[in-house]
Amino acid sequence: MTQSLSKLYTFDEFVEFLQNKNENIYYELYDGDIIQMPLPTGEHEEIVGFLIKILLAECLRLNLNYFVPSKTLVRPETKQSGYFPDVLLLNSSNLINEPLWKKESIITQSESIPLVIEVVSTNWRDDYHKKLADYDEMGIKEYWIVDYGAFANKSLIGQDKQPTITIYSFNDEGEYQGKQFRGNDRIESSTFPELNLTAQQIFSASY
Repeated sequence: MTQSLSKLYTFDEFVEFLQNKNENIYYELYDGDIIQMPLPTGEHEEIVGFLIKILLAECLRLNLNYFVPSKTLVRPETKQSGYFPDVLLLNSSNLINEPLWKKESIITQSESIPLVIEVVSTNWRDDYHKKLADYDEMGIKEYWIVDYGAFANKSLIGQDKQPTITIYSFNDEGEYQGKQFRGNDRIESSTFPELNLTAQQIFSASY
């Protein structure tokens, strides 16, 4: 379970908090609340590592100037919030326009983020609701929710509660629209339209 600290913080106070903390614990900022994140499982980390490997290979194949940072904070500028996504794909070409990047590993612009991925844990509501709304508002072009353990409730992933990947991107009306993938469904990515990968391969973290 996530744990919240007692007072409300601004984004700048949160950054200072991160710089001064000593323990090896991850935190995020949700509308002024500093939230201690749950320790990831081994399965979670296998999937994260597999996705990074696949996406970087595709970037190399397509000669895209993208990379995956080890630890970068995403800030929705209209909120006192800050997130460390499980997989964050950055566009190196836009980093010159990021006001905080040179001094701190903080991203504020959607043009810097072609793709963001959250691999669902016990705090699944954050991924399906809060982060979805904030990534949508920021204008991030593509957002994957990888629910390998079928953690979410039936209203989100269906009555049969199967492991599900939901990919959000903008439709022709400029609205975030999700499409779900399970089992041997081939992933459909607007960032990587030629990606040859199934949902099950992601869940098993292997080809």
